Amino acid sequence: NGTSVEEFILLGFPGTWHFQVSLVVVFALTYSLSVVGNASIIAIVWMNSNLHTPMYFFLCNLSFLEIWYTTGVVPKAIGVMLGTSQIISFSVCILQLFLLLSLGSTECFLLSVMAYDRYLAICYPLRYRSLMNSDVSVRLALSSWLGGFLAISLLAFLTSRLTFCGPHVINHFLCDIDSCLALSCSDTWPVELATFLVSIIVVVASCVLTLVSYIYIISSILRIQSVHGRKKAFSTCSAHLSVVTIWYGSTMFLYVKPSAPNSLDLNKLVNTFNTVVTPLLNPFIYTLRNKEVKQAL
Repeated sequence: NGTSVEEFILLGFPGTWHFQVSLVVVFALTYSLSVVGNASIIAIVWMNSNLHTPMYFFLCNLSFLEIWYTTGVVPKAIGVMLGTSQIISFSVCILQLFLLLSLGSTECFLLSVMAYDRYLAICYPLRYRSLMNSDVSVRLALSSWLGGFLAISLLAFLTSRLTFCGPHVINHFLCDIDSCLALSCSDTWPVELATFLVSIIVVVASCVLTLVSYIYIISSILRIQSVHGRKKAFSTCSAHLSVVTIWYGSTMFLYVKPSAPNSLDLNKLVNTFNTVVTPLLNPFIYTLRNKEVKQAL
């Protein structure tokens, strides 16, 4: 891979031993709740035939993704904070970077697909079952997964070709693009350009599609004469809209930029929210604001 550095040292978070232990407890508790919460959503949908619809099929895909997304970060981060697993090899670092970015890209596509599904359900209620049947929903979900992983393949390959001469200390609890760019002693311009282009294609484009879908959704809801009808229509997409706002806000801060930022500490905080907190929030948002899921639960 053209690198003279074969492993990196992850610093994690600065602070005393008691602070590190406190963070470990928080990370472990959050991770456990995230896995249990998202797995519960999958089990609830699978066991209740009333929830066998495209909307909940996409939700199961999102929950399954969140389990692996947070699993790719938290166990290693706990080992880093405890001081038992601070060393990460170059190949594992690239693998973690590839998996996290691929799953993040897949989530962007899935959220766009879910917004499109709500658009069809609210704007074309009489034709919804024919427009969004099981075959179409499976194809859209599969396209989201394939698109997410294919979009990051070239970026991961370019990152693996970077040369690292030292230092080999990463001021983070995971391997990300900005950390690799900061440590590389070779020309990082191709990776920065690829990162920016992929961010525009994946994050911005999917966000625009989601935004356009919700513009049509809101305009259709406002044309409903009944107050109860408007409230019912909005309740079917309010949970998804909350998840979209949280996800795209943090993702755009991290990746939609022309070059690596100077402050890796701020990136560390936003990454914590993106990879640890967000997977925990999603199950609660969908269960607390969805009557069908609460009844099934």
